[in-house]
Amino acid sequence: MMIVAIGVFVIGIGFTIVLSFTNTKFFLINISFVGTRQYDILWSTARWVESVKHIWFYGFGHITLCLVGGFLLAVFMDQRIKAEDAFRTIFLYPFALSAVITGLVWQLMLDPIWGFQAFVRSLGFADFSFAPLADGNTALIGMIVASTWNGAGVTMAILLAGLRGVDEEIWKAAKIDGIPTWRTYISIVIPMMSGAIATALVLLVVNTVRTFDIVIAMTGGGPGIATQMPATYVIDNINSRNVGQGMAAATCMLLPIATLILIQFFFRWRASLKGRTR
Repeated sequence: MMIVAIGVFVIGIGFTIVLSFTNTKFFLINISFVGTRQYDILWSTARWVESVKHIWFYGFGHITLCLVGGFLLAVFMDQRIKAEDAFRTIFLYPFALSAVITGLVWQLMLDPIWGFQAFVRSLGFADFSFAPLADGNTALIGMIVASTWNGAGVTMAILLAGLRGVDEEIWKAAKIDGIPTWRTYISIVIPMMSGAIATALVLLVVNTVRTFDIVIAMTGGGPGIATQMPATYVIDNINSRNVGQGMAAATCMLLPIATLILIQFFFRWRASLKGRTR
């Protein structure tokens, strides 16, 4: 496993970074180093700049809704409800589907001819209009809804594990002190779940940065370039034999993930130092 991890991830990442400083068109063919020229071209390309804007908007919506929705579902599941296993299966089911299947299902539901709009019009509301994927101003919102449906369940599972790790004595003490339930969650429980929240956040950020399948399935990057993402920019450049440019874009995609992981390691390291000094 260590050999696979080093070979696939470490060497692969290093290979990507090195190629980003070349003008190679097809991986190891006709390589010559051009310094930061690929990055200069990258950040002067309107399509890439728009893709970055889209991923920030999409990421903020997707991550926020998954964390909030996942936490609310975890709180619901933590009430020791009946048929908990059945509910857990229902909430986790969307995550078991591939992003392509999720995208196709939601693309069909939001389609103006076959989806929700057609259903409402069949009820007699002929003027009803609801086609978010056909409008460049709302297409990203439709993608956020679909991706949240896909990711909220697994976020719930991670946060539920954090909730179940809170000592029952804390809840009893809060009730004795007359602290409202909502205040107990905000002031006591959520800070104690920092590890679970950090894990969910890292996974959501990684999934956001590499968003590709659901884009292709739902919109193909359109209308126009309204839903273009960095990952689609990378793949398109590789397919058009402009590997150096694609690797430069891929390296830029790596930076936010690496930064987040380093921050997480820093806080864990600082916490371990505090634990040793006590």
